[in-house]
Amino acid sequence: MFDIGFSEVFVIAIVALIVLGPERLPKAARFAGLWVRRARAQWYSVKSELENELADEELKRSLRQAQADLRDAQSRLRDSGQAIRNEVDDMNRRIAAPVATATAAADPDPAATPAPVYGSADPVNTAHSTPALDAPAPQASPVDAPPTHDYQHDYAGAAQPDYRPAAPSAPSAPPTPPTASDADERR
Repeated sequence: MFDIGFSEVFVIAIVALIVLGPERLPKAARFAGLWVRRARAQWYSVKSELENELADEELKRSLRQAQADLRDAQSRLRDSGQAIRNEVDDMNRRIAAPVATATAAADPDPAATPAPVYGSADPVNTAHSTPALDAPAPQASPVDAPPTHDYQHDYAGAAQPDYRPAAPSAPSAPPTPPTASDADERR
């Protein structure tokens, strides 16, 4: 802080000795040291608080920057997602248009021959409907045939393996310790 050399401190000490005297000088030196320590502690406290505030401000600034970067990335992702959706919709329209024209060309009057729908309450699509007088009855292909069995109950009666551990059986008697006769039999 201050540029005080040894000679200036020596001059201040001599003046203090003359002014205060030898009895009060040690007490004054302790008092001055106490105030110097308090001033330094206060200075370091202010300095550390200022550094903490700057660090907090820098952290806040970097956090704001990260949030802005995330918002930018989110908007870019949203835009690219929308562009992809638009491209997919466009492709679906391109694909659906030739399919629709090909279906219309293959079947000039789709209302004249409805496809059979099994389980429908529509009288036109049931098995009991009356065929047109001039048109032959449509032949059911194996793919269009109604199911011959119920798939929901396929495994209802099937035996499933039991993976549970077996129930503990009755405890067996503890093994008997070998005797001298057992040792003789082994030889």
